[in-house]
Amino acid sequence: MPPKRGLSPQLVSNPFIKKENLEWTFDLSGPVRDAHENSSSDGTDDYNSGTEEKHPKASAVEAGKAKIEDYLGYFSGLLAKAVLSPFPPDMPRLSIGAYKKLYERNSGNPRGAHFIVHQHDHPIAGTHYDLRLQINETSSASWAIMYGLPGDPNSQRLNRNATETRIHCLWNHLIETASISTGSLLIWDTGTYTILPPRENRRGPNLNSQSDEEEEEGEWSTLSEQEKLHQAFQTRKIRIRLNGTRLPHNYVLNLRLTKEEDVAGRAKSARAPTRRRRRRGGGSALGRSEGRSRGKRKAIELETSSDSDVDRKEEEYEDAGNEESEIATAPAEEVDAEPVSAMEREIRELEDEQVRRTNAYAGAENSIGSVHQRRWYLSLDREACGFVRRRRAGRVVWEAEEGGKEKEGRERVGDDDDDDGGGGGGRGNRLTLPFYVRGVEVERSVVTGRAGAGVLRDEGIVGHVGRKGWRPVLN
Repeated sequence: MPPKRGLSPQLVSNPFIKKENLEWTFDLSGPVRDAHENSSSDGTDDYNSGTEEKHPKASAVEAGKAKIEDYLGYFSGLLAKAVLSPFPPDMPRLSIGAYKKLYERNSGNPRGAHFIVHQHDHPIAGTHYDLRLQINETSSASWAIMYGLPGDPNSQRLNRNATETRIHCLWNHLIETASISTGSLLIWDTGTYTILPPRENRRGPNLNSQSDEEEEEGEWSTLSEQEKLHQAFQTRKIRIRLNGTRLPHNYVLNLRLTKEEDVAGRAKSARAPTRRRRRRGGGSALGRSEGRSRGKRKAIELETSSDSDVDRKEEEYEDAGNEESEIATAPAEEVDAEPVSAMEREIRELEDEQVRRTNAYAGAENSIGSVHQRRWYLSLDREACGFVRRRRAGRVVWEAEEGGKEKEGRERVGDDDDDDGGGGGGRGNRLTLPFYVRGVEVERSVVTGRAGAGVLRDEGIVGHVGRKGWRPVLN
């Protein structure tokens, strides 16, 4: 019997394998895919933080699925490619250069005072306008305003409900994006803000002399805008001038939180959220139909509120303050449980608990004491905007004051349409009082000139259905 053959030092060649096939190699690191290849059918990214993706979609960055180092460079590059040419001629415009300078001057700055108004066409919460104010070097407080900022001093609906939402990272001020689940988000206006001294400082009974008043105003002038905002936030009365690109010169708002709404908002925020899984095939058809009807009624339930100063009631949608991360407030019967692993579910629960506990998204700091879902009242400060009360034909009207209010406002803001990025340096065409916010079909971005439909189109979103029933306040 011949001896057993030992192991060969190398593989024996197979005559059926072509020589060129032996030269194949495998790159286990994986190629960098184009951003469009990363997209799922719903317009979001299947982004894996462990890979070296170079071009995540903006919606993935906003949702926290993709991490980048240079937010300003990333978003300014995207917006530069999206600017309409020719730019709409009747639109105020903030150039990409001014947009970058504005953010660079405020980000990381303890005296920064960046603001933004985003138009957000959410498929569940509906169209609303997010006002965000910088509160520290990296974060901003946020209010969701159903009908946009008020612009008519003689409106029959002088107030807006402004629902307090989560603290956002400051880089969220840079975003225009869209996805099938969150709708479109565009920059309606942006610039810097100025916190005005409370009226009590000038008219309160504790000021017994002109020297006391001057001393009080002198102390106020030494504070940064962030410090002023913190003080005003704690007293629940904020007088703020927005020095934007679109808004009129010397545009001043009042934000007020009543004691009753403070108590109600804190109680609502303290309640643990509950979710019910949708029952598939269970129950009668009549029961399921009634459940869907109850869910729809809850989603569009109208609520009224009153302002003691104006004694007007304003209807608001219950979900007006919901953000893209608050989709759990949709009708419970329509929320399906997503199949995830036990570990992933635990991680999500820990993250959600941290966000609820701090009322701040990951990376943001709630240094101002913001409480989720408190309902503030926002109104136009008619006197500060240069209007005086007069009686015409037996009724009281507010008319523009003759003289230098507009000029005074321009000098105080200091931009004079010079496009320098200092907080509202647009190229003319800014709004004048009275003005009206007309919604997603009409309003456009001050940076790119796009409407909401353009943002959806540029992000490759197909099949987005906006919530119905939104109407602008035109009276």
